[in-house]
Amino acid sequence: MDEILTIKEVAEYLKVNERTVYRLASGKKIPAFKVGNAWRFRKDDVDQWIKDQSNQGTEAD
Repeated sequence: MDEILTIKEVAEYLKVNERTVYRLASGKKIPAFKVGNAWRFRKDDVDQWIKDQSNQGTEAD
């Protein structure tokens, strides 16, 4: 079952400010969806996004 996280939970998980998560979500740079006016995140999607970000740093140009 997919765990659904709030902006606050994602910020704590990533150890960043809530505004940073909001900016990433609204800029479509992190996988997210809205329920009403509130952003929500699937934990599995966030974990994959982290892996993708890590891979971008290790790929040769």
